[in-house]
Amino acid sequence: MERPILYIAITNHGFGHASRMASVAATIQKLCPDVLLIMVTTAPRWLLECYIEGDFIHRPRAFDLGVIQADSLTMDKAATLNKLREIKQKQNSLVASEVNFIRQNRVHLILADIPFLASVIAKAANIPCWSMSNFGWDFIYRDWGGEFLEIADWISECYSKCDRLYRLPFHEPMSAFPNIIDVGLTGGSPRYAADDLRSSWGITAPVEKTILLTFGGLGVQQLPYDNLHLFPDWQFIVFDQSAPDLPNVVKITDRKYRPVDFMPICGRVVSKPGYGTFAEAIRLEVPIATVTREGFAEAAFLIEGLTNYHQHQILSPTEFFQGTWDFLHQPLLQPKLSQPIAKNGNEAIANAVMQYFSIS
Repeated sequence: MERPILYIAITNHGFGHASRMASVAATIQKLCPDVLLIMVTTAPRWLLECYIEGDFIHRPRAFDLGVIQADSLTMDKAATLNKLREIKQKQNSLVASEVNFIRQNRVHLILADIPFLASVIAKAANIPCWSMSNFGWDFIYRDWGGEFLEIADWISECYSKCDRLYRLPFHEPMSAFPNIIDVGLTGGSPRYAADDLRSSWGITAPVEKTILLTFGGLGVQQLPYDNLHLFPDWQFIVFDQSAPDLPNVVKITDRKYRPVDFMPICGRVVSKPGYGTFAEAIRLEVPIATVTREGFAEAAFLIEGLTNYHQHQILSPTEFFQGTWDFLHQPLLQPKLSQPIAKNGNEAIANAVMQYFSIS
């Protein structure tokens, strides 16, 4: 049989979409080492390699942009609108270029998270497009109103050409997609033994006083590191290379480590609302303290999911940025719902891909 070739298109926004799709791609590769993965993303290769252990082709291409941001909490809507109009103008040439590549490389299937042009490219190349996400970009832009409504309509039309959507938890309705299959949480799994991590990075605080501060690939500009002086016997694990060198800050400088690797040795993850961080922490049953995020419509669904299914704290920006971080001394709130959430998203999507390629 011809070698199965999977073209994986990833939205050009932050690191969250790339890491959650790379988790699924890694599961596909483990189930079928013969599959050739073509990772189509502007995310750096080293990030993909943190999740995918085998070989893959990295094709750095962007078909969307998400939201232009200075950091994880600050958005530039005007620049975003201009760039989206530019993509719309270039749509035909972007699609033609990828169709050419797909035909030359005999791609059988597109799996997308969640660039809207992926389904247009698939239709033009006469192959199926499957998507996975908990939101579409049409939903984000529609919420902004005004000149974004026309853009949202265009994106909804693109999504309507998608053959199948694997809808992740904490989702908006995603009604533009004609064929929806709900699956459980996706995400990476820790790669290192807890004791090895502690000794490698000098982590000596007990679990309840070890905190992971993670704000995604974009970081956050005004993190109030001064507050950490108030917790001298705690340790704070950060991936922010610009963090100050404080005695209780453990700065992770080696790119082979990911936030998920440290979660099992932490009593709490402190984060913005982000699907990847939430999903990985919930899969590992590590409590989450999150800062509310204005103007990003996805955040409300993420926070609702968090409060329903997981131990949590919800912080206002004032509490987080101007407060004394007293929340770290407060008890966690318990989930509102008693039933657990499904955590089998990686496997469900990977098995469907295997089935498509008729590999058991």
